[in-house]
Amino acid sequence: MSSVSVDMGRRIRSKRKKMGIMQYKLADKLDISNNHMSAIENGKENISLDLLLRICRELDVTPDYLLLGSMDTQNAPKDIMDKLKVCKPETVKLVSKFIDMMMDME
Repeated sequence: MSSVSVDMGRRIRSKRKKMGIMQYKLADKLDISNNHMSAIENGKENISLDLLLRICRELDVTPDYLLLGSMDTQNAPKDIMDKLKVCKPETVKLVSKFIDMMMDME
């Protein structure tokens, strides 16, 4: 199992739980077995592009978030991105943690 699959599986599980969706219900919406969904979340199975896109739609995330752990910056306002570009790396990490906390509150 690759680290990309493991990390992606963790992000899928985390987002699913934050949304309050049971694993078997997501599997049902995706028309896959619960065992297959479990294997995906545990990074034991690779998924097709079609399934990746269906998961993204159900969890309201972008493929780059599931694959890389970051959202496409084209969706962020330009002024925010410009300000972050001039910040120190420590400040960017702090902003990222703040955003994570805000997302946990949703």
